[in-house]
Amino acid sequence: MANEASPCPCDIGHRLEYGGMGREVQVEHIRAYVTRPPADTGKAVIVVQDIFGWELPNTRYMADLIAGNGYTTIVPDFFVGKEPWSPSADMKTFPEWFKSRDARKVDKEVDAVLRYLTQQCGAQKVGIVGFCWGGIVVHHVMTKYRQIRAGVSVYGIVKDSEDVYDLKNPTLFIFAENDFVIPLEQVSLLTQKLKQHCRVDHQVKTFTGQTHGFVHRKKEDCQPADKPYIDEARRNLVEWLHKFV
Repeated sequence: MANEASPCPCDIGHRLEYGGMGREVQVEHIRAYVTRPPADTGKAVIVVQDIFGWELPNTRYMADLIAGNGYTTIVPDFFVGKEPWSPSADMKTFPEWFKSRDARKVDKEVDAVLRYLTQQCGAQKVGIVGFCWGGIVVHHVMTKYRQIRAGVSVYGIVKDSEDVYDLKNPTLFIFAENDFVIPLEQVSLLTQKLKQHCRVDHQVKTFTGQTHGFVHRKKEDCQPADKPYIDEARRNLVEWLHKFV
């Protein structure tokens, strides 16, 4: 599902057993999960869900990890009350489900979240990180919002289009080598097109031997050999935010 042209559910293993360090709030017309950093830095990061929704513990864990590095983090319900995808659902219904949750039609929600971060959290600088479906959101947002200083799209990609390569601010794309959702040919095309059309800092990084969902997968569902790649990807994510937000 991280590829608009060939949607398919995330593969992140079982839900991470994690309670969370933040709290749920109402942000205009949407619910959101917010975590504050140990000390206020005036910086914030929007964390965008995968198809399993804003309440997935795996995503909240990543938001808390980012918050621990000095950012107010917010995980909004970008489905705006619509049901997230269930692993037990009939895959025949997935295309229709996916169509009703367009990752490129989230501007109203992004605007509301930006207002909340600046007015309620005192954020002066904002970045965005997204996983799978959320990675598509990040790719879209970074072509439109100059006020969002940096983006990290984790195994998410917008299909080939004339308007998706002129990024407004630095963006890191993280992919898995063995991702059945996003073929390496699409990653190569993205790399080529960004080199031709993008005028800001960007990086496309593919992790050897990894599969879709590896960055926010439950530890117990990972092989010991995968851990260095997971740690590196998470470190790269935070370093990108530190450098550009």
